[in-house]
Amino acid sequence: MTTAAPSAAPSEASSTIEARLTQDRQRRIRSGGGLAIGVAVLVAVQIALSSLGGFPESLVIPLADWIDDARRWVINNQTSHWSFSFFFNPVSDMIDWGLRAVEWFLLWLPWYVVVGATAMIATSVLGLRAGLLTGVGVLYFGAIGLWTESLQTVALMAVAVAISVAIGVPVGIAAARYDRLQQALRPALDAMQTLPAFVYLIPVVLLFGVARVPAIIATVVYALPPVIRLTNLGIRTVPAATVEAAEMFGATPRQTLRKVQFPLALPSVLTGINQTIMMALSIVVIAALIGAGGLGQVVLVSLRGLFVGRALEAGLAIVVLAVIMDRVTHGAAGIGTRRRLRLMPDTLAHVKPIRWVEGVLSSIDGGLSRAGSMMAVRMSRKLGVEALGRHPRKVLGGALLLAGTLVGAVSGRVEFPGAISFSFADRIDWLVDWVRDNLYEIGGTWFGTGWFSDSITIYAVTPLRELFSSDLAWPVVVLAVALASWRLGGPALAAFCTACAAGLGFLGMWTLSMDTFAQVIVAVAMAILCGIPLGVLAARSDRFERMLKPVLDFLQTIPSFVLLVPVIIMFNVGRIPGIIASVLYALPAATRLTNLGIRQVAGEATEASRAFGATRGQTLRKVQLPLAAPSIIAGINQTVMLVLAMVVIAGLVGGGGLGLETVKGLRRTDSVGSGFVAGMAIVLLAMLLDRMLQAWTRRFTPVEGGN
Repeated sequence: MTTAAPSAAPSEASSTIEARLTQDRQRRIRSGGGLAIGVAVLVAVQIALSSLGGFPESLVIPLADWIDDARRWVINNQTSHWSFSFFFNPVSDMIDWGLRAVEWFLLWLPWYVVVGATAMIATSVLGLRAGLLTGVGVLYFGAIGLWTESLQTVALMAVAVAISVAIGVPVGIAAARYDRLQQALRPALDAMQTLPAFVYLIPVVLLFGVARVPAIIATVVYALPPVIRLTNLGIRTVPAATVEAAEMFGATPRQTLRKVQFPLALPSVLTGINQTIMMALSIVVIAALIGAGGLGQVVLVSLRGLFVGRALEAGLAIVVLAVIMDRVTHGAAGIGTRRRLRLMPDTLAHVKPIRWVEGVLSSIDGGLSRAGSMMAVRMSRKLGVEALGRHPRKVLGGALLLAGTLVGAVSGRVEFPGAISFSFADRIDWLVDWVRDNLYEIGGTWFGTGWFSDSITIYAVTPLRELFSSDLAWPVVVLAVALASWRLGGPALAAFCTACAAGLGFLGMWTLSMDTFAQVIVAVAMAILCGIPLGVLAARSDRFERMLKPVLDFLQTIPSFVLLVPVIIMFNVGRIPGIIASVLYALPAATRLTNLGIRQVAGEATEASRAFGATRGQTLRKVQLPLAAPSIIAGINQTVMLVLAMVVIAGLVGGGGLGLETVKGLRRTDSVGSGFVAGMAIVLLAMLLDRMLQAWTRRFTPVEGGN
């Protein structure tokens, strides 16, 4: 009996694998037959309708003209109509007043107080090392001459996030207490998180015009879902026994919420605020297209003038701001580890100079703590506030910041000093010129970035664009979408996807949509060809996974707007920089979900395949990849959506398609209608691809209790 048990496990695992592979082969045979029939139908329809070509203009709905008329009506009635007098204008004035107040306060504070305050907050949350690095990061804003622009961006962020939290937390609490409200909010929140950031700007411009207030309103709408969802989730996950205990002691529902549920849900709420801050930062940068100002405006103007060095300086400032806000809010939410008095990683802790520096910092920290304790005790005795004695560092830091603020106000020295400055923009511009003159055409025409760019354009993007926009009759494309969606999800999905595909033509955006679709196909193919092999390598090597993790973290943290800057250095402007940037932006999703899927494959299945003599390559191809297919396809789904969002942003550097049309609508008041319609086309294309890919993912997801 003791020897039979070990042999039974591989036998059962091998039979399970064999049955699964047999089912996969049968499914592939059925899919191949259905695919052949579908292709034959499409070829027959194409032969019959080959003369139609692109979508006919006679069927286009003049929605852009209607929206332009509505925009003109808004301009003519902004001062007289009751809706503006009693709602839109007061809301705009209130937001503008709040923004000006926050911006004035930040610029009024002396620069060293801002640096010290942010460093002190980071130190109290994450430790001394994080505080020092935060202080250096804030100094970078002023050292490159972008102090005012950085604080303008922070002011925009502060107002937008404050409004989002003021709306989102109460709505999340209400959703947690009323199931019907949660069910009603779910589709709205799903739609808000699905839409690309660009789309929010168009309707806001239609009602509020072009300025910083519309940028804040669009930011609030875009960043609202995370705080609502996570507030709802946090309160719903409070243990029922805790709530019942509070009610047994006579607490009212409001007291239970205030003293039990909300404190226990606070980590989840703070995580939602963290996600809201990061989403707000991403769209505040994009909102520079409608006059938001700040760092985004610097990047935008620099990209327009091809001043890549200045754009990179401002882009790195955005990255530094994003990292600071992300780490501090993560620390406040209790996520991550707190490492006090450590300046360098553990691997360098044995180096004598580093140990000496950290010893000095430890002494300074101890001295400040003792001084703060003495001051806190004295202040607590004088003011009669015992709590001051329990926070000596905060008391000392607050006293120093207050003294610094008073000194700056009296002396008038609040601006960042020009003596602390540096710039690497000239070196980057020189590098751009050198790359253009040398790397763009290495060896004449071969192996340079120009050759790579031209090859992708000539042999991939252009043929696909011509195929979908003019070579194929538009009914064939719509029919192909209908057949594919029917096969993936049935008649309901087919009806929805067919309506989305036909809607692209009825909106008058057929050619531009096919242009964007071609760019998405090329970018997704490149991201998959890079991401899946990297995910496989990461799953098979822990060391490679550790090496890859900081790169993927960086690509996920950096705002999508900023990725365009280094790519332009190598490829100049056009469609290809947008495609390459979208590949970089979407690469983490494909890589990480491939890695996760392979690592989640049961060890018994892998051991059984090796017991039958399979090599590592055969085990990967015939066992691990098929079993990891649901996770890999989910990664492809995320890759497509991220690429679509980034290809749209690539319209800023001449990417063409729907993105460029949307940018025109944001830049020019006479193109608001076409920009709005292009935004709607983006939404239709995004929903079409998302629903089909979700259905594809469900086909590979095993159903519990089924095959």
